[in-house]
Amino acid sequence: MASSGAPMQDSMSASGRASEKLSLPVLQSKMKSDPEGYTSELVLIYNQFKSSLELFEQQAALNFTSLSGIATDPTVAKDLGDRALFLAHVTPFYHKQLAQFPKELAQFLKSSARSLPSGLRVHVTQALILLSNRKLVDIVETLELFMELQSLGDRVLRQLAFSHVIHGIRRMNQKHKNDPKNRALQNILFCMLQQEDEAIAKRALITLCDFHRRKVWFDDRTANAICMACFHVSSKIMIAALSFLLDFEKIENDDDTDDSGSEDDLETQQTQIVVNKESIYKAKHKGTTSSKKKKKAKLQRVIRSMKKQQRLSSENSNNSNYFSPLNHLKDAQGFAEKLFSRLQTSNEKFEVKMMMLKVISRTVGLHRLILLNFYPYLQKYIQPHQRDVTSLLAAAVQACHDMVPPDAVEPLFKQVVNQFVHDRSRTEAISVGLNVVREICLRMPLLMSEDLLQDLVLYKKSHEKAISSAARSLITLFREVCPSLLIKKDRGRPTHPKARPKAFGEVQVASNVPGVELLEQDDDGSGDDIDEDGRYSDLSDDDNENDDVGPIEEGDSQCESGGSSDDDFVTDGDSGEDDVQEDEEVSDSDNDNEAADHADDISDEYKSDEELKDSTTLLESDDGTAKDVKSKAQKRKFSDFDGQLNAAGKSLRALKKLAGEKVGNAAMDTNDGILSNEDFQRIKELKTKEEAKIALAQHGFKIPSSDQLSTKRVDAAKLEANIRKKLTKDQKLALVRAGREERGKYQSRTSIKKKKTGGTSNQQKEHKKAMPLAARRSKIAKGRVEKKKKQQRSGKQFRGRKAWK
Repeated sequence: MASSGAPMQDSMSASGRASEKLSLPVLQSKMKSDPEGYTSELVLIYNQFKSSLELFEQQAALNFTSLSGIATDPTVAKDLGDRALFLAHVTPFYHKQLAQFPKELAQFLKSSARSLPSGLRVHVTQALILLSNRKLVDIVETLELFMELQSLGDRVLRQLAFSHVIHGIRRMNQKHKNDPKNRALQNILFCMLQQEDEAIAKRALITLCDFHRRKVWFDDRTANAICMACFHVSSKIMIAALSFLLDFEKIENDDDTDDSGSEDDLETQQTQIVVNKESIYKAKHKGTTSSKKKKKAKLQRVIRSMKKQQRLSSENSNNSNYFSPLNHLKDAQGFAEKLFSRLQTSNEKFEVKMMMLKVISRTVGLHRLILLNFYPYLQKYIQPHQRDVTSLLAAAVQACHDMVPPDAVEPLFKQVVNQFVHDRSRTEAISVGLNVVREICLRMPLLMSEDLLQDLVLYKKSHEKAISSAARSLITLFREVCPSLLIKKDRGRPTHPKARPKAFGEVQVASNVPGVELLEQDDDGSGDDIDEDGRYSDLSDDDNENDDVGPIEEGDSQCESGGSSDDDFVTDGDSGEDDVQEDEEVSDSDNDNEAADHADDISDEYKSDEELKDSTTLLESDDGTAKDVKSKAQKRKFSDFDGQLNAAGKSLRALKKLAGEKVGNAAMDTNDGILSNEDFQRIKELKTKEEAKIALAQHGFKIPSSDQLSTKRVDAAKLEANIRKKLTKDQKLALVRAGREERGKYQSRTSIKKKKTGGTSNQQKEHKKAMPLAARRSKIAKGRVEKKKKQQRSGKQFRGRKAWK
């Protein structure tokens, strides 16, 4: 059998030319150039392939197995692999003759892949990949086969099959998304992911994760399939899914993945070109005009590619949470509850439990879920000596949001304060505890009480920088959230002195276009009807009647527009006086802290009777009777919210002030209630100016919204910020010696100046300066005179040779 296969392998005689011997590669190139002239050779090689295939199957039936596969004749296996690759190359030129060859090859690989030798298995797989790339085999039919090939344990074959699946599906979706085909491929991988076979399920999970990371399949179906892998029977599959959910951008570092990301790396490396000063100088000053144009064009291309890379990197950093599979969960509450129940009953290692904790907390924070049993479970781990306690604290912070009842998180909050923040605790523990308290209060400010905050604020006097900075950051937060909890000297100058956190369940519903009040103030001349304290200024009725352009108070505008004035002005004289007296008492109690307003009150008390008479008006009722009514009371300023409510129950004007309505301004500014595009653009500009003013007043500190906090990841390393560990004596000596080595040997200044190589000094430059022309002439003349005198002296002083020499 071996002797019959050897001649076929070595050469092949061409038709009509028996003397010429051709090898398979040469015959392959000739068949591609002239397909019709080599039909008989194709039929001969195809028959040889079938006979080699039958011979191999007969040898496999004898069950002569070994470690490397079936103990067949190696020449038969090599001949079969060569014929398979040869036929795969020429199949596009012989569609009719080789119509059944792809199906036969796929069926052979599917039936006997596990029993084939490693070399033959790789050759047959390469032949099938070649047919698939030529679109002679549909990837839907061979996907399951290539996924099974990855689970055989052969590393070369696994990388080959994995790269073919990844690149094939990426190429299919490169120009446009083929949704029906994608759905069929996804169904195959989803079914394989749910199998109990660990090897196949793991390869399916890695494939899905790679597609999601490359944004080929980042739809809801793929994201939910990856998330549901956390409930797989095998713990390895669960750990792989959890690790991808925690950091889905780094899954290519896994050992099981291939080097398929090399193309992407090459693309990014090509754009990472540094534009240095030398290239810019050469493009502008060196070379001919045509070469300069080429250099400038190349420089512009490089700059454009760098800008594009920066834009893409910024988009990826901003939208990284959007592509996270956890963001596309259909039933986030059910996923969190199911994973938490598995966590409670699992016997996995501590690292696996930590991964499950992080995924649950991130899901709760991202979707703002309510999982009340999760916080008592975290509470038992909150200890300073606990392993990876900062990661646990970061997970606890991530799970807090404003939709959770404060009573459920309060025991956990107190546990953090009691265990970490006390005088006998270490510096690292106190600083971490204060940072965790700040992050939790940023999300749930209702947890903080006045006594606790004042105790924590005292740590600002600590000599340790980590502790003092953490305490000051807590003060900065509550200056904006609720300044009333701080003592007076810690409040500073807050932008909103009466700010308070929203009650649990409180929602602010916008009743108007956001920012329209800025437009109204801008149209009115920066808000003439509002004083420095944000209150409406007092306007008399005469002013309102005479000035049509000026701001109109709410109650007066209602009377002028034809509305009922019985609710605003009290028709009964006695009750009206009582109302005014109550308003005066409230304003007097509030003005005790303000000297300017107190002086105004004193001047109001000493008003003459004539002025009081002028301030009254006569209103005619329906029956024709006239009644004296106070047209204006003192400026209403309320010290607390209860006083505002009491006054609002008796006066419609006070109720309108409490609700913040501005009926008069709205009627004045917008006639038809429709804003144009210019108005919206102006509102945007005014908002930007207002935010810039607030940022300057707050020194750049801005409290993020609840949506921003839910998408933001809490980094455990930032909870340990500003912690400087103490050095041992050996470490200090090593630092001192390192500093001395860098400093070099001690030398005097003169020796350093002599060794100077940075150019000539100023003194040397003075010597090299050119003298004026007159000075040079006088110097030359003096030189000549000196030379003459020297010659004369030398001639007279010659005494001849010495006698004793």
